[in-house]
Parts: sequence; C-alpha cells; structure tokens
Amino acid sequence: MSPLNDYPHTHTIQTRWKDNDMYGHVNNVEYFSFFDTAINEWLITQGGLDIAEGSVIGVCAESHCEYKSAVAFPEAVRVHLRVSKLGRSSVRYELAISREGEELVATGWFVHVFVGRADRRPVEIPPRLREALERLVAG
Repeated sequence: MSPLNDYPHTHTIQTRWKDNDMYGHVNNVEYFSFFDTAINEWLITQGGLDIAEGSVIGVCAESHCEYKSAVAFPEAVRVHLRVSKLGRSSVRYELAISREGEELVATGWFVHVFVGRADRRPVEIPPRLREALERLVAG
C-alpha cells in the first residue's frame, strides 16, 4: 500500500506556463499555492466556507515545504491532504505533492487559525467546517 493512501483527499492541479522559473522548473513559491488551493477547495466545497461574505475566515499561521524533486510545465501535480491536529480554533494540515505514478515531489504542512472576519480574533471552528475537517484526520 502506498503511503499516499494515508491522505483522505487528493486534488489535481495543472501547472501553468507562468509557474516555471528561468531554470525551467516550477518555482518554489508555487508549491505553497498548490497547498493553499487544495486546502481551500476542501474547505469551500466540503466545509461550506464562504470566502466572500462568511463571518469566519481561515488565516495562515505557519507553513513549510520540503522539496524532493522538480516539476515543470505542462505537468499536472496531485496534492494529497490530511489533518494531523484539529484544535478549537486551528487546524494543522499535512500535505504531499506527487506527479502521476505517485512519485513524491514535495511534502509539507500548513496551519490555519479560524478568526472572525471583522475583528481577526480566533473563533471556534463552525460545526459544518469541523465535520469536514474531521473527515481528513490522519489515522
């Protein structure tokens, strides 16, 4: 069994021409964008997060990426997502990025703190959002 089976959700992202840097591979900053895209796709489609008008938003408190292999346009990448820690107002995601064939190209983590849109103070994760995050809990 592949270690990627330990990630309950996978989101495929097509790289773009603009993602490549002058060295001919996807620039390091784009990997953080891949993380952010996969996480927010889950929060919006599964957790009902209203990014435009909701009273609660998620802000990034910490992120990290370890690069293992280069990717270049026009490759697609698969972003594998799980939750390693779910708190009252925060969540720590673990992510893995692979190319087709499951070759691992990067791993990392991303921490969201959920805050009130108006005051930016931590708030309890809303029930629908919490339920969606619980489905991603590792193990």
